[in-house]
Amino acid sequence: MTFGAIAAAASRLDGACPADVEMTSSSVAAEYIADTCLDDGPLGRVGLELEAHCYDPADPFRRPSWDEITAVLEWLSPMPGGSVVTVEPGGAVELSGPPVVGVLPAVEAMTRDQQVLRSAFAEAGLGLVFLGADPLRSPMRVNPGARYRAMERFFAASHSGAAGAAMMTSTASIQVNLDAGPQDGWASRVRLAHALGPTMIAIAANSPMLSGRFSGWVSSRQRVWGQMDSARCGPILGASGDDPGTDWARYALKAPVMMVRSPDADDTFAVTHYVPFADWVDGVVRLGGRRPTVADLQYHLTTLFPPVRPRRWLEIRYLDSVPDDVWPAVLFTLVTLLDDPAAADLAADAVEPVATAWDTAARVGLSDRRLYAAANRCVAVAARRAPPELSDSMQRLIGGVEQGRCPADDFSDRVIEHGLAPVVARLAQGWP
Repeated sequence: MTFGAIAAAASRLDGACPADVEMTSSSVAAEYIADTCLDDGPLGRVGLELEAHCYDPADPFRRPSWDEITAVLEWLSPMPGGSVVTVEPGGAVELSGPPVVGVLPAVEAMTRDQQVLRSAFAEAGLGLVFLGADPLRSPMRVNPGARYRAMERFFAASHSGAAGAAMMTSTASIQVNLDAGPQDGWASRVRLAHALGPTMIAIAANSPMLSGRFSGWVSSRQRVWGQMDSARCGPILGASGDDPGTDWARYALKAPVMMVRSPDADDTFAVTHYVPFADWVDGVVRLGGRRPTVADLQYHLTTLFPPVRPRRWLEIRYLDSVPDDVWPAVLFTLVTLLDDPAAADLAADAVEPVATAWDTAARVGLSDRRLYAAANRCVAVAARRAPPELSDSMQRLIGGVEQGRCPADDFSDRVIEHGLAPVVARLAQGWP
C-alpha cells in the first residue's frame, strides 16, 4: 500500500466521524485536524515519489498530449517495485512507491520501477527528464481531470495565477514520505524537517531554467513555490513549533478553500473568491449551499502544499527532481538526518544558522557560505552511515557539495556548451 492508501483505509475505519457528516464549527474542525495529522509509532518506513517531465526527443519543444501519455500507461504491467504511476497536470509522470522499511530497499524498488517506466516511454518514442522545472516549454495543462481544471480556474482568479500555472505544469520533485515517529518526538522532528529545508534545497537544486530562459535561481521550482500564497504553500510552523497538530490546524483553517466537490456528482468547482476554511465551517459563508463535511475537510487538506505536510506521516516536498546518479544519495542524506537520532542532533546544529534561508537557498544555493558550510557538514554525517551499495552516488554528491556545485550547475554548463533543446533531447533519450 502507498502511504495515501494507508491513510484512506484509516479514514474509512474512523467510525466516530463519518465522512458525510457536516462539521459545525471551526473548533470541531481544528480538533479533528490536530487529532488525525500524525500517527504515533516507530520510525523506519520510507516512501518515495519521483516526478519527471515527459518529452518528445525528436521535437523537445512539443508537449506530448494526454492521449499519447496515457496510451503508454495503459500497456504497463504492475511495477516490480510496487509503484503507482500517475500523470501531473502538465504531463509530468510520477512514480509513487509503497512504504518500505529502510532507505536502501526504497531506493532499489524505485530504481527498478524507473527503468521499467523509461523503457515503456522509449518504446513509444517519448522520454522522461528529471529536472526540477521544465526548462524549455511554456506552462500548459494537458491532464483533463476535474481537480486540475478547478485548480487552474482558482489560480487564474487569484494574484498567483502565473505562479500557479507554472507550479501545476512546469515543476517536478522528489517527495519523501517518512513515519511521524513516537508522539513525544513530533515537535522536534517537524522542526528539524523544516530546518533542513534550505540546506537540502541548496544541495539538490536542479532547475536553473524555466520556460526557455535562465531564471537567475538555481532552483526555479522553489522560486515558483515561493511566489505562491503563503497561506497555502508556506511553512506550517507556529511561533514555537512545539505543537505540530495545533500549528497544522491553525494553518488549514486559515487557508482559503480552493475547490469543492459536488456530493452527488463527479464534479469539482473552483472557489474564485477568498474564503478561509474557517469561514465555511463556521457558517459565515456557505459553499454549495451547505457547510463542509468531514470529506470536504479531508479534501481541503490535499489542496494545501507546505514544504512539510503532515498526512499521518511526514510528507517532505521541497526537493527538486534530480538525475539518477545522485538522487539515491540525496534521499539517503535527508532520511538519515531525520531518522538516525545521533545524525539528527548533528544536523540540527549544522543547519541552525540557515534554518529559514529558503529564498537564499533557491537563488544562489551553495554559493552562500553558510549554506555551503551546513551542506558539507550534513553530507559528511550521512556519508559516514551510507551502505556500500550507495557509495558511488554518495561520492558524487560529496564531490559536488565540496566544490560548491549542485545539479543545476552541471545542467547549466551543458546548456551553455550544447544548447538547450539538444541537451533536453539527449536527456529524454536517456543520456547521462
